[in-house]
Amino acid sequence: MTVEGLPAQRPGRGLPPDFGWTWARRLRILPRQIARTMQTFAFIVILVVAVVASQPLARLVKVVPLPVVQIAIGTALAWPVTGGVHVKIDPELFLLIFIPPLLFADAWRAPKREYRRLLRPILSLAFGLVFFTILCFGFALHWLVPALPLAVAFALAAVLSPTDAVAVSSIVDKDAIPKPLLHILEGESLLNDASGLVMFRFTTAAALTGSFSLWEASASFALAVAGGVAAGLIGVLVVSVVLKFLVKVGDIAPESQVLVMLLLPFAAYLIAESWEASGILAAVVAGLAIERTRTSSNLGVSAHMLTAAMWAMLSFVFNGAIFVFLGLQLPAIIRAVPPELTNWHWLWQPVGVVLALTLCLIALRYLWISIAALLGNLFNRIARKPTFTVSRRARLAGSVAGVRGAVTLAGVLSLPFTMLDGSPFPARDLSIFIAAGVILCWLAIASVGLPFIVRGLSSAGHGGEHGAAMRRARMEMAEAAIRRLEEGIANGRTDGAEETTPGQAAAEGLISVYKRRLAALSEHKAPDQEVQRTRKAETALRKLAADAERRTARALLRRGDIDDEDYHQLIREVSLDEVLTTSRARTR
Repeated sequence: MTVEGLPAQRPGRGLPPDFGWTWARRLRILPRQIARTMQTFAFIVILVVAVVASQPLARLVKVVPLPVVQIAIGTALAWPVTGGVHVKIDPELFLLIFIPPLLFADAWRAPKREYRRLLRPILSLAFGLVFFTILCFGFALHWLVPALPLAVAFALAAVLSPTDAVAVSSIVDKDAIPKPLLHILEGESLLNDASGLVMFRFTTAAALTGSFSLWEASASFALAVAGGVAAGLIGVLVVSVVLKFLVKVGDIAPESQVLVMLLLPFAAYLIAESWEASGILAAVVAGLAIERTRTSSNLGVSAHMLTAAMWAMLSFVFNGAIFVFLGLQLPAIIRAVPPELTNWHWLWQPVGVVLALTLCLIALRYLWISIAALLGNLFNRIARKPTFTVSRRARLAGSVAGVRGAVTLAGVLSLPFTMLDGSPFPARDLSIFIAAGVILCWLAIASVGLPFIVRGLSSAGHGGEHGAAMRRARMEMAEAAIRRLEEGIANGRTDGAEETTPGQAAAEGLISVYKRRLAALSEHKAPDQEVQRTRKAETALRKLAADAERRTARALLRRGDIDDEDYHQLIREVSLDEVLTTSRARTR
C-alpha cells in the first residue's frame, strides 16, 4: 500500500507491510495530540490565574465570600456558549488529583488532641449522620421528585452526605466560630468524605443491579474502612523508611525529601483503591499518622520548611480550583434543566425543589445534632460524668455550617451513563442538577446566615487560655535549650563547635539569649520583641539548642499540653530561628 507523501515500502527490507501506513497515521494524529496538550496547559494556566484573581476580588467585594467569588469567576469564563471555557474531566481523575492532597494536608495540620476530646460528636456526625441522611433524605427525594427511582435517590443522598469545612472557614472567620464547634466540623469533614463515598458506591451498585443486601453492604463497608486505614498506615511506613534512607545517604537535596512527602497521599490513595477500599480514608489516615509516627522528624530543617510551604500553596491552589471548576460546570448544568423539574414552570419549580431539598438536609442535620446531644448527656449521667449544654444557636450554626462541596460534585459526576444491560442510567442528569443546585443553594444560605448565627458564640476565654499554653510551651522549650547548652559546656564539648574559649563564650552568649527570651516571656512580651545577638560559633550550638527545643515540643505534644496546630507553629519558629542564625553566621 502506498500512502501519499511517503515512499512505498521496498521488498526485501524486512519491514512489516503496514509500516508506512502506521507512521503516516501517527504523523496525522500528532498535531491533534499537541493541540490537546496545549489546550490542557492553557486550561491549567487559566485555572491558576482565576484562583489568584479571586483573592483581590473577594477583598474588594467584602460581602461575598471567597468560594462564591471563585464560582462566579468560573461561571463567567464558561458562560459564552461558543467562546467560553468548556472542559470535561473524568470524575475519578478529579478525585485522585484534588481530594487526597487536600485531605492529607488538612489531616496533617489538624488538632489531634482536640479531635480525641471531641471523638464522640465527630464520629456521630461522620458516620451516624451519614446513614441517617441516606435513609431519611433518600425517601424525601423520592417523594418530592418522583422521577428519581428510590435506589437512585439513595445514591444521591449518599453523595450529598459529605461536608466541606474549607468552604465554612472561607465564609466565616475561624476566630468567630467557637473552637469546639470548628474542630467538630473539621473532623467530621475529614471522615464523612470516606463514609459518604463508600456508601455511594454501594447504593449505585444497588441501582445498577436492582438488588441490595444489608449484610453484604455492612461487611463491604467494614472492609473498605479497614483497607483504607491499613493503606494509609502502610503508605506512612514506606515513606518513613525512604526518608530514613535518604538521611543515612547524606548530602541529599531537601527537594528530594519534599517530593517524597508529596507522593504520600497519592500512594496511600492508589494502594487503597487497588484493594477496592476507601482511598480517601487512606489519605486522611496518612495525614493523621504522619506526626504520631515521627515520620516528619526525619525531614531536615530546610526540607521541613519547604514541605510546609508546599502544602500551604497546594491547599490554596486546589481549594480555589475546585470552586472555579464548579463554576465552569454551572452554565452547562443550568442550560440543561431536566424536563422532570419543569412541569409547571421553567424557573420557579427547579428553584423551589432545590431550596426545599437544601432546607430538608439542614433540618435533618439539626434534628440529628439535637438527638445526639440528648443521648450524649444521657450516657454522661449514666457514667456519672459532667453533662454539657448545646444551645439552639449552636445547633443551628452546626446545621447551617454543613456546606456541601467538591466531593459531592465529583461523586455525582461519576454516576454511570448506562445500566448493565446498556440502557441509560435513570435520572442521571436530574441527579447532577439537584446536587449542583444543593451545593450552590447551601453556599448562599451559609454566606448570608452563618455570620449572623455565630455572632456571640465565640468561646469565652479561649484566646487567653491558648496564649497562656503557648507561652508555657515556649518557656519550657527555652529552658530545655539552656540545659542542653550548659551540659555541652560542662562536658567540655559542643558537638562541632570549638572546645576552646571562643566556643565556650559562644555557648554562654547563646545561653544569655535564651535567658533574655525567658525573661521576656515571663513578662508576657512577644518573643520577637527581643534582638538576638549572634556569632559565627553559634551555628553548631544553635543546632544543639534547636534539637532540644524540638524534642521538648514533641514531648509537649505527646503529653497533650499543646495540640498539633500549636506544635507546627512552634516547630516553624524554631526552624526559622535556626535558619536565620545559620545564614547570618555564613555571611560574616
